[in-house]
Amino acid sequence: MAVIHHTTLSPTKLELLTPWLPEQPWYAGDGTAPDLTKAGGFRLDDPEGEVGMEFMVATDSSGAAPVHYHVPLTYRGAPLPGADHALIGTLEHGVLGKRWAYDGTHDPVLVAQLFALLTGDAVAQAQSVSDALDPTVHAQLAGTGHGTVPGPASVTPAPSATDILVRSARPLVLRVHRVLTPGDTDGGSTLGHISATWTEASGERARGVFLTVHESA
Repeated sequence: MAVIHHTTLSPTKLELLTPWLPEQPWYAGDGTAPDLTKAGGFRLDDPEGEVGMEFMVATDSSGAAPVHYHVPLTYRGAPLPGADHALIGTLEHGVLGKRWAYDGTHDPVLVAQLFALLTGDAVAQAQSVSDALDPTVHAQLAGTGHGTVPGPASVTPAPSATDILVRSARPLVLRVHRVLTPGDTDGGSTLGHISATWTEASGERARGVFLTVHESA
């Protein structure tokens, strides 16, 4: 299970995200700098123990109403070849040294483990506690015999989501919901979904769908 180092980060994760978010097609603000706080999320483990994976909920309070963004992140000790377009930035970790932070939808390790979570071959870990599962993360995928995936076949940003085409026993689209909706918990008429929780500005816990699974067109 993941070991969480409670140490310094320079810049912080939210400082990395602040200039990056307004450049994304799913950013719901007016283009000005967001005012971000971390509101929740979970982690997945890399079986090789090399890549950190976090599914962060970052709440932007700069507008008339808070907006909750879902940002999958990977942290690596060296650049990911061919992924310069997905690099969010670098940070100095007080224990691990320099880390490269990526939009995880482009990282093959994260995509493979995300699919494993859907098929029951991986379990969600607590975001900020070492060696602890997160039972509030619910994942399901209809049918059997899906196999595994090596990573994304393609990644397509959209106004409110990021579509990841994966090839398992059949081509599927993992639709990562970037702007979260409280109370949206069942994924609708889809092949599968992942839901999880975060903390609202009021202090109340909210649940929403982080990802849905669809047939590839």
